[in-house]
Amino acid sequence: MSEGNSVESLLEEARLAAEMPPPAERLRLREAAGLTRDQVATACGVSRSTVQNWERKEGSTPVPPGRLPYLRLLRGLAEIHPAPAAGDPVAALFTGQPSGPAPVPAAAPAPVAAVPAALAGLETLRGPDGRAVEGDPGPCVRCGVETTYQSTDGRPLHSGAMCQPSAPAAATPPPLVPAVPAAPAPTAPTATPAPAPVVPAPAVPVSPVAARVPTRPQRRSKSAERAEADLMGLIRGAVEQEAERAGGDEDAALKALTARAIPDAMHLFDETRVTARYEYTAYPALPDILHKPSKKEPDQIWEARPNYTNPAYSMRAPQRDITVTALDVNAAYLSALKVWLPIGKLEHTTGMDGVGPKRSGVHLVTPAPWTHPHLPSPLGDRDEPGALWITDATLRLLLRLSGPKWALTEAPTVHESWTSGATENFLDALRKLLVAARSEAIKAGDTLMLEYVKAMYSKFVSTMGESQHNREMVRPDWMHNIHSQAYALHCGRAYKAHQAGLEVVALKNTDELHVTGDWRQVFTEGRGVSELKVKTGDGKTAGEYLVGKVGG
Repeated sequence: MSEGNSVESLLEEARLAAEMPPPAERLRLREAAGLTRDQVATACGVSRSTVQNWERKEGSTPVPPGRLPYLRLLRGLAEIHPAPAAGDPVAALFTGQPSGPAPVPAAAPAPVAAVPAALAGLETLRGPDGRAVEGDPGPCVRCGVETTYQSTDGRPLHSGAMCQPSAPAAATPPPLVPAVPAAPAPTAPTATPAPAPVVPAPAVPVSPVAARVPTRPQRRSKSAERAEADLMGLIRGAVEQEAERAGGDEDAALKALTARAIPDAMHLFDETRVTARYEYTAYPALPDILHKPSKKEPDQIWEARPNYTNPAYSMRAPQRDITVTALDVNAAYLSALKVWLPIGKLEHTTGMDGVGPKRSGVHLVTPAPWTHPHLPSPLGDRDEPGALWITDATLRLLLRLSGPKWALTEAPTVHESWTSGATENFLDALRKLLVAARSEAIKAGDTLMLEYVKAMYSKFVSTMGESQHNREMVRPDWMHNIHSQAYALHCGRAYKAHQAGLEVVALKNTDELHVTGDWRQVFTEGRGVSELKVKTGDGKTAGEYLVGKVGG
């Protein structure tokens, strides 16, 4: 390249960099053009995760050598897909046109009712990057209009406590970039000018029913179905590709699929997060209790893995005349992806302040004694007394068992917690996708695809902590909660069997439940994720076996 061309390129890059739109507009332009992050990454010579950061993180600035092609792409897309709203300052960044008419003096706002003292101190729940975190929709505790944002205590609250004006019609969502207010148009009474960010909007009387009309579109759209079909195609394509490369050697194909399971699972995770409402941090600041002292030493979190054998039964008893069935749980960790996970910065609290239905993390507790030798302890095979750090999944199980329905133990004493606002649906799209792929593989008798799916979800969970095999995510708090959720679900099966009149003989890891009696009256037999099957194998406790009752 000549020096003249080099200078021209530098000047062009400098001009375009001065017009760089914010991340939200970069995302809008790509989606408006129907481009994937992989396509943009290939065109700009960067990784897919780099493009994702450019589109999601405020303050993220593209750097050379990928910056110039990315800037050129954005400018071209802005010309093809200008911002829909007239006077949008984002479009003006590329066109050079004025962003809109001069602002008109705002009318004096109508008197606004005083905020009750109980609501005055509410703050918006924010992620590690400072952006407001969204949750399940509900009526704002201040104005009654539905919002997906929430306060730090988990209640619906408009972001920044900036309540929107109530109106019978669906309100227009606030722009991602603050827009200059346009002059009112008397000929178009249905168009509502966007409120200035710092000027309180006048209150408009409206009935409570109208104020709670959902304004969000249906979450399950045709585009979402197409996206899921595309991801299913990626899973099938990977299996076909490795099977073809292996030339019919199924063992070699499986080895190749297992080797690529982690990056493939992370890719699917990213793709299922494209339209998600929850932001997260892959490398959050974590307390010392969640860090390993060394590679060989674990952190301080107790996951409550069960390893239970009923002392009333023994294979060495004099009379072995009681039939026991060893049951196998299907895809335990896949089911456990449906779990409350912290999505904001973990905050330290004492007592019960960090415990709530929409909070998650880890807790230091002193559990009550477990006095039921015929049932597995919800804390697993831990024999040491005293306080210990457990996950939110384990705490929820302890609180359920101490409630009036079960009344099996007393509630634990919570000393301190590291928690944040949480959601139960963070990994649900990935879970549903892998469940569908697993079901397809079983129906088709495709062992290769079935093992590939199993490798993806099991390795995804086991390497999301401090692992050298997955450097895209360090979330030991998530890993522990998912593991504990699998163990909690497993304990729940044992308690359900006991309530139905079965005797629980053993409960091991996440997938072994040994019972006496007609288990098919309690559980559904099959290979589905919510079903159980008789355990197979060459071990002494596979299928049905006989034990004796100790002490008569």
